[in-house]
Amino acid sequence: MEAPTNPSADGYGSGAAAAAGGQGGGWFGHGTAGARGPQSPGHPTAGRSAPQPTRPAARRPTATPPPTTATAAAASAGASVPSATELLQRTMAEIEPIADRVTSYFYALLFLRHPALRDLFPAAMDAQRDRLFKALLTAATHADDPVTLTTYLTHLGRGHRKYGTLPEHYPAVGEALIGALARHAPETWGPRTEAAWVGAYTTISQIMIDAATEDEQRAPAWWQAEVVAHVMRTKDVAIVTVRPDGPYPFLAGQYTTLETPWWPRVWRHYSFASAPRSDGLLSFHVKAVPAGWVSNALVHRARTGDVIRLGPPAGSMTVDHTSDSGLLCLGGGTGIAPIKALVEDVAQHGRRRSVDVFYGARRNNGLYDIDTMLRLQQSHPWLSVRPVVDDGPVGLLSGGIPQAVREFGPWHAHDAYLSGPPGMVRSSLDTLVGIGIPTHRIRHDSIEELVGATTRVLSNTPGSRERRPCAPPARAVTANTWSSSAWAPRSARIASTPTRSSTG
Repeated sequence: MEAPTNPSADGYGSGAAAAAGGQGGGWFGHGTAGARGPQSPGHPTAGRSAPQPTRPAARRPTATPPPTTATAAAASAGASVPSATELLQRTMAEIEPIADRVTSYFYALLFLRHPALRDLFPAAMDAQRDRLFKALLTAATHADDPVTLTTYLTHLGRGHRKYGTLPEHYPAVGEALIGALARHAPETWGPRTEAAWVGAYTTISQIMIDAATEDEQRAPAWWQAEVVAHVMRTKDVAIVTVRPDGPYPFLAGQYTTLETPWWPRVWRHYSFASAPRSDGLLSFHVKAVPAGWVSNALVHRARTGDVIRLGPPAGSMTVDHTSDSGLLCLGGGTGIAPIKALVEDVAQHGRRRSVDVFYGARRNNGLYDIDTMLRLQQSHPWLSVRPVVDDGPVGLLSGGIPQAVREFGPWHAHDAYLSGPPGMVRSSLDTLVGIGIPTHRIRHDSIEELVGATTRVLSNTPGSRERRPCAPPARAVTANTWSSSAWAPRSARIASTPTRSSTG
């Protein structure tokens, strides 16, 4: 299933996803030319070793600017001096109404000053602009939560390996970021605000570089995978099964990113539709959505023998096998894919713990995998599967998943798993909290987790709205005292540090 949680034509599209700006696209689309051989995934012999990032040195502390006269006067008068986090959040609040303009200007400034970086991105920059703004929002609103922020950025840094992102790319991005904010946040911008953003971005980039450097020692940047089966389940839903060209360890409930040979540098998230198999095959449920380049290619164009590329696995919507708690699983549309994987995972571990699945769609014909789920129910007495439709025939639960969940239970002692389109996940989350399930026992991989929602965050979900490519700005902006060399992560500035070869 396609993990960017975009509503499909029938409202029940993708399921699990990672947080904004994550592995499905992030800021970069692919590596520099020649960094890994041919870029098209249609060449099984293409090199896949990640570029060799320089080994980062110890992270340097961010310098705090001396207090200005106004700040000192305010402090002496007992006035409250805003923290760095508050300054970041004030900037985000100011630019939120003009997010499109700010992010368009950011990329225009980046490409104007560093034109060689344009080749790192997809041809169409529509989704990139959404991802950047959401990534900034995440960083700003969680700057004072190092655990959440580090978890998010670690996944982000690892995922960027497949694009060939290098440490020396980060200063250019930071320079453009500060330039865009300085231009579009005049009410909140000033020396202290700029210093707060410089410090935040330095920390963000260093965490990502550290994560990528560590990950290169144990896994390739990406995998080639041959399509070995392609089964149409409806006119716009296909189950695609692939064979990776090497070991691909993952956990049931996780997701990955896919790139097709027809749309180079365009990656999309999809959840694994089964628990790990002995034959090493991986299956995905894909729904072709309007203007969905990757989804339409996988559903209507891919055939047996085609070769695609896989990014690394990610996500935390996994089963805690140390617990005896029952599982409450809510899956809408192709969101049933990771739910099915979780059921298989419980079965493989051989522990008899109750699993209740609510499988939803707008109409009866949207329950394309109900036969598979009912067969699993027949094989496992601890499993209960309840099909739910918004408006359907007599004999099926109707009114949507949240309403159906309220009719059963109690669920307060269960671990809950949500997968589906954003509207279903949000309404189901509200329902589960309302009926007494603690938020720390509700798991789903989506953007809301990082951007201010109640549940814990473990991955990233880019947006996918189509927009026009951005145009260059009328003039360049000088970001006050911003200097690429002065603030760059240490690993980007120590050119003499030896690099280690990737094992991939």
